[in-house]
This record gives sequence, C-alpha cells and structure tokens, in this order.
Amino acid sequence: QGQFVESGGGLVQPGGSLRLSCAASGSSFSVYTMGWYRQAPGKQRELVASITGGYSTNYADSVKGRFTISRDNAKKTVYLQMNTLKPEDTAVYYCNRAPAPFAVGWGQGTQVTVSS
Repeated sequence: QGQFVESGGGLVQPGGSLRLSCAASGSSFSVYTMGWYRQAPGKQRELVASITGGYSTNYADSVKGRFTISRDNAKKTVYLQMNTLKPEDTAVYYCNRAPAPFAVGWGQGTQVTVSS
C-alpha cells in the first residue's frame, strides 16, 4: 500500500533479464520526472534511471546500455527493462519521483537478485 507499488523482481542468472513495474497514484503523475532507484545491502540508495514527463531519459553509468526506463501515463506506470544483468545489480529496486530531493513516500520496493 502507498503511493508507489513496485513489482517484477526475482532471482535471475547473470546475463538474464527482468522487467520491473511501478504502479503510481496521484493526480500529477504525467508531469513528474520519475525514476528507478536501487539499494544494495550496506549501500546508499542510488538513482539508476529517470524519465521526464517529456520522455527524456537518463541513466547511471553503471546501467547505461543495459537498462531502459519507460512510462505509460494512462496507466500511471513506470517500467524498467533490465537486460544483461550482473551480480552487482542485486538490490531492492524502488520507484519514485526524481531527482532524489523530490522522492518521498517510498514503497516497499522489489528485490532483484542476480546470482548463479
């Protein structure tokens, strides 16, 4: 329950793929820049991808070329297609507004584990 509900995580082998979904609530979704964040054990939460209301995207260097963020404003949903997954991608993934100063009301996240 809450403003953002993440889903789609799971256990995948290195080199595999996952598609995460984030269902959002609220009346201003279409004009918000949205992002996917991740937090690994013992590390700070980091923004890995963002997408503006105009569909402009940005990616952290660590995921560039492997992850693709997209959005469906009619469904108030943000997606993260993750390809060529690496063990270092293992983390809890969260959806929220971006950049970080705008991110409030965190959901529970969805666990992504990349392991053989």
